[in-house]
Amino acid sequence: MRIRWKNPRPKQPRRGLVAGVLATVLVALTAVAGPAVADSFDNQRHAAEARAAQAAQAAQAIAASIEDLSAQLGQAVLDLQATQARLPVAQAELATAQADLERSQRQAVLIAARLVDAQALEARITATIVTDDARVQEIRTAVGQLARRAYKGETAATSLSVVMGAKTAEDFVSQYGMIATALRTQTQALDQLQQSAAVNRNGQARLTAVKQKVAALKVEADQKVVEADAARAAAAARTAEIQQLIVDQAARQAAIAALKVQAEAEQAQIDAERSAIAAELADIIAKQRAAGAAKKPTGSVAGALFGNPTSFDPIGVTSEYGMRFHPILHIWRLHAGIDLHTFCNTPIYAGRPGTVQWARLLYGFGNQVMVDHGFVNGNSLMSSYNHMSSFVVSAGQQVSEGQLLGYSGDTGTSVACHLHFEVYVNGQTVNPRPLLGL
Repeated sequence: MRIRWKNPRPKQPRRGLVAGVLATVLVALTAVAGPAVADSFDNQRHAAEARAAQAAQAAQAIAASIEDLSAQLGQAVLDLQATQARLPVAQAELATAQADLERSQRQAVLIAARLVDAQALEARITATIVTDDARVQEIRTAVGQLARRAYKGETAATSLSVVMGAKTAEDFVSQYGMIATALRTQTQALDQLQQSAAVNRNGQARLTAVKQKVAALKVEADQKVVEADAARAAAAARTAEIQQLIVDQAARQAAIAALKVQAEAEQAQIDAERSAIAAELADIIAKQRAAGAAKKPTGSVAGALFGNPTSFDPIGVTSEYGMRFHPILHIWRLHAGIDLHTFCNTPIYAGRPGTVQWARLLYGFGNQVMVDHGFVNGNSLMSSYNHMSSFVVSAGQQVSEGQLLGYSGDTGTSVACHLHFEVYVNGQTVNPRPLLGL
C-alpha cells in the first residue's frame, strides 16, 4: 500500500527564482500594450485572454529552457530573462509617464487660461455691482427727497387745484404739464430703483457663482501641478531604470557568453551519460532476449501502464517531453522525459512493479533510480526517476507499484526540486504522458 507522506515544511531553494522570472514575463507581455479606448468590453477581454495565453506559453518556454542547466547557468539565464522581460515594460511605463506629463501640462495651460478669464469676469461683475450700488443709492436719495417734499406739502398740487387755481387756459396747461412731469419723474425713479435692485441681485448671484468657479479652478490647477510633478518623477525614474536595465542586459549577456564553454562541457557530459545509459540498457536487453526471456517485440506499448510516482494527486506535469531550444548553445535537444510537480524531499514511488537495475549518482541526472519492468508484448519496458535528493533502494531489489524509491530533489543539472520521469521502450525513451494515463 502506498504511503502518502508529505514533508510538513518542504524546501524550495530555487523554485522562487523561476517563479519570480515567470511572473515578470507575464507582466511584460500583458502590460506593454493595452486595448484601444474604443474597443468593446468583449474585445478587451479577448485581447487580455490572448495576452495571458501568450505569456503562459512564453513562461513555459523559459522554464523548459533552463531545466537541464546547472544552477549557475540557470541563474544566468533567469537574470537575463528578467532584465529582457522588464525592459519593454519600463519603456512602456516611461511612455505613459511622458504622456501623462504632457497631458497634465496641456490641461494646466487650459485651466490657467480659464482661471484668468474667470478672475477677469469676477472683477467686471464686482465693478458693475459697485456702480449699480451707487446708482441705487442715488435713486433712493432722490425718492427720499420727493417723499419728504410731498410730506411737507411742497408737491401737493393736484389736478383739481390746478383747475381751481388757474387764472387762464395757458396757466392751466403750464401747471398741469409740470404736475404730469413730476409724477412721471417719481414713477420713473421708482421703476429704476426696482430694476437696479433686481440687476444688483442678479449680479450678486453671478458673482457668487464666479467666485466658486475661481476657487474650483484654483484647486484643479493645484491638482494638475501635483499630477505633473508625479508624472515627471515617474518619467525620471523609468528613464534611470531603463538605462540601468540596458547596462544590466549587456553585462548578463556577456556573463552568459563567458559561460558558453561551461555549457558546452555540461552538454557534452550529459550526452555522453545518455549514450552510456542507452548502451547499458541495450546490453541488458540483449542478454535478456538471449536468455529467452521475451517474445518478438512489437515495437511499442500503449495504455496506462504506470501509477502515479509522486505524492501529489492529481499528477502535475510541469514540463513536457520533446525538443527544446538551449538558451546558451542555441541548439535543439531532446527533453527525454516529463517533469512532474513535487516539493523538495517528498516521496517518489515506483510507477510499476520491477527490478532496480541501479540507484546511483550521475552528473546530469543527479541521483537516479532505474527500474526494469520486464517485457510488455515482447517490448522491454524500463523507467528512471531523476534528480532525487536520496534513494532508499539498491540494485537487484524487487519493488512493487507504489513502493518508496526515495525522495525528490534537485541534484544534477537542475534549478528546482522536481521529478524528471523517463520511460524506455526497447532501450529508447518515449513520451511517458500516455503511459501515466494522462
